[in-house]
Amino acid sequence: MEQREYEIMYVAEESHWWYQGMAAIARKVIETYYAPGPHLRILDAGCGTGSGLLFLSRYGKVTGLDISPHALRLSRKRNQRDLLRASLMSLPFLGESFDLVTSFDTLYFKEVDDALALQEFVRVLIPGGRIVLRVPAFDWLRGIHDAKVATGHRYTLRELSRKMAEKGLEVQFINYVNSFLFPFVLLKRLSEKHLPPQEDSDIAIPLGYLGQVFKGILILESCLIRKCRFPFGLSIIAVGRKSSESTKESLKGL
Repeated sequence: MEQREYEIMYVAEESHWWYQGMAAIARKVIETYYAPGPHLRILDAGCGTGSGLLFLSRYGKVTGLDISPHALRLSRKRNQRDLLRASLMSLPFLGESFDLVTSFDTLYFKEVDDALALQEFVRVLIPGGRIVLRVPAFDWLRGIHDAKVATGHRYTLRELSRKMAEKGLEVQFINYVNSFLFPFVLLKRLSEKHLPPQEDSDIAIPLGYLGQVFKGILILESCLIRKCRFPFGLSIIAVGRKSSESTKESLKGL
């Protein structure tokens, strides 16, 4: 990802409608399985500039990991200290070290082998522990933002479910999110083909009052996410549980 994108993210995460709305959705999904409290050992794999670490700390002790030294420097500016620089595909932890692994918008990068990263997430997870994933949806929805952040791939529900199951995860929940705003973004993506090139990615575009409306729409989705099966969306959120069988398979390789 371009260094400038990390700088934009660091500023935007405090108030941008997308980050605030997506955090609300992630909290709602996590709290289906875990109540707030200090009991969980959590790994945020691909923590970026650290905003996710702030809300994840409501559920336990959080370790942040990212490959970008610049992203980690920005995380430290948020007073985050339990940080490590490493690849998602080679986690520097012993097996069964965490109760919960989160990965918000990291598996899709060009330099990430998602199958290998998922294998590593499962390895460091305790039996019965969970992984919470968020990835962008539909490869045909690629736009300027994807180019700025080095998107390698966008997913479908079926594809992500299959990849999780192949690594021994029981898919307990999966759904499209950011569904109500899907038509607006689809129009924007189509218009990008005919308009002059946009210099910055989507998150750098100021929306003023409209941004608050969009945030409200995502908050509404957070209330519906467990009740409704959305047929499409701009992202996918999923929860996978590590089974005892996947633990046995990992031990065979030792």
